[in-house]
Amino acid sequence: MAKVKPFRGVRPPRDLVTQVASRPYDVLNSEEARKEAEGNPRSLYHIIKPEIDFAPGTDEHDPKVYDKAVENFNAFQQNGWLVQDDKEHYYIYAQTMNGRTQYGIVIAANVADYMEGRIKKHELTRRDKEEDRMKHVRINNANIEPVFFAFPDNEVLQKVIDDVTKNEPEYDFTAPDGFGHHFWVIDNPEMIETVTREFDRIPYLYIADGHHRSAAAALVGHEKAQNNPAHKGDEEYNYFLAVAFPASHLNIIDYNRVVRDLNGLTPEEFLARIAENFTVEDKGTEEYRPTALHNFSLYLGGHWYSLTAKPGTYNDNDPIGILDVTISSDLILRDILGITDLRSDKRIDFVGGIRGLGELSRRVDSGEMAMALALYPVSMKQLMDIADSGNIMPPKTTWFEPKLRSGLIIHKLD
Repeated sequence: MAKVKPFRGVRPPRDLVTQVASRPYDVLNSEEARKEAEGNPRSLYHIIKPEIDFAPGTDEHDPKVYDKAVENFNAFQQNGWLVQDDKEHYYIYAQTMNGRTQYGIVIAANVADYMEGRIKKHELTRRDKEEDRMKHVRINNANIEPVFFAFPDNEVLQKVIDDVTKNEPEYDFTAPDGFGHHFWVIDNPEMIETVTREFDRIPYLYIADGHHRSAAAALVGHEKAQNNPAHKGDEEYNYFLAVAFPASHLNIIDYNRVVRDLNGLTPEEFLARIAENFTVEDKGTEEYRPTALHNFSLYLGGHWYSLTAKPGTYNDNDPIGILDVTISSDLILRDILGITDLRSDKRIDFVGGIRGLGELSRRVDSGEMAMALALYPVSMKQLMDIADSGNIMPPKTTWFEPKLRSGLIIHKLD
């Protein structure tokens, strides 16, 4: 069962929240962060992307950069830009995109639940990325940014969300990207007890987004436990920061592919090879979006094509084989284009669906890429089924939007 606890959040005063809050560390590069933080000493980028405080080109993994993160985190607290709550709370964090709002509960999740598989993952992590975030957690002795969890819908927790969000939010603002962010503090002791009890009845939590942050946070907590001779199990380092959303609130959007060349084939030869396993329809120059599972959209030579996988080319009883990312990776990228490693092959790139189909046609029309492939989005049910079966999704399968805003809440490990 999922063990969670309330915690004394570290967060900005209401009038500073829009200056402190930032995008997550991993969705922009150093120069983009430098530009976004320009003229704003209170931007969280000074803590999560502290290389911006050095000359351009400074290695973000340089020890002095990690040291700068700590210096800045301490300064933010001394200046009153980040203040720790007096009591332990849960919090509600909601996000609005395109008129639709999703509501999550901010929790301290249990390290042992991660280590023992009660917090389930669906992606592989890279050790170098884990180590970078572990250094950041370790040196700051805090989870500066939350991870993004999902849990099976729960009526009692939904009622808590509904009751709390009837009140005026602590924070309520629209970020520069147009997404709304709303935040409430749960300070009713009975409600706090209810949240703890209900999560204890939920068998598993699921990582939706932030696999490297989850791994890093849990591994540092585990490391602290091993290094403490007086370890009891109730110390704050046994928990890490997460926002957990009911699964029905979440919407996975498409994650699409662009490829630089056709592996020596002419466009006609390429389409003929595709037609061996797919029903191909030329849709002309108007954008075509996949309409259902096993239907794909191909952009090639100024035209959009509908590709529908033929029966027998996939296995509906295999949680991985049924995925459109598997079908396209095997039958198009591997068998026709010779791309076998999606993580490292420089001939392929990935475009989050938030950028629209126009970004796919733009990159092909510019001559940078030869073709683009749009996929039907994975469902939350598929994600949870794969995690439950102990399988791992292929790379670049899920794209969650909106991303959690960083800087609304921080969790200290002491």
